[in-house]
Amino acid sequence: MPKRLIPLFPLQLVVFPRTLLPLHIFEDRYKEMVRQAIRDGSEFGIVLAKEDGVLDAGCTVMVEKVLEMYPDGRMDILTRGQRRFEIENLNEEKEYLQAEVAFFDDDDMAPAPAEVRDLALSNYRALSRLGAARGHSDPDLRDRQVSFQVAQAVPDLEFLSRILRERSESGRLRQFNQYVAEYLPRQRSIERMKARAATNGHGPKPAGL
Repeated sequence: MPKRLIPLFPLQLVVFPRTLLPLHIFEDRYKEMVRQAIRDGSEFGIVLAKEDGVLDAGCTVMVEKVLEMYPDGRMDILTRGQRRFEIENLNEEKEYLQAEVAFFDDDDMAPAPAEVRDLALSNYRALSRLGAARGHSDPDLRDRQVSFQVAQAVPDLEFLSRILRERSESGRLRQFNQYVAEYLPRQRSIERMKARAATNGHGPKPAGL
């Protein structure tokens, strides 16, 4: 597996290959990191930040567009996920964290069974209609790893981290389908209770009263 030293950007999110991620850059160390990435057309790694450090797997992104540049150097950028990686060694020589990483892709390159893929797309549509689904870009259904596209709608970072590490498209789609089968009924119940709470537990009055 090819290894390389890359800058890391620890965040409370998980990004996947070929998915879009808007970012607001305001810390000086990350302004420097992003300016260099823009200048060199290079990648930096997004890793999930935890209380006790960062997880040991992530995905690189490249800056696709600078949406806004502010006078104080802050910027709004649109990035796109590139390659998954595992961290081999952390490097703290710069203001921002760097790591020597090993890139990886799927070990099982076989396409997922059609029925598994179709169920995942149906589950994605149901999930994206819920208010609890986080903001995400529309899925590219031509992507051979469409699991990454549909998993964006899941608001569970631990689950997303498992999907990032999974090295089989069929495995990712099956995990997604199982997750949504359990999540949807629970979330629909929560949203119904929220709707009732907004009306003090009373529905509309029957006609004629």
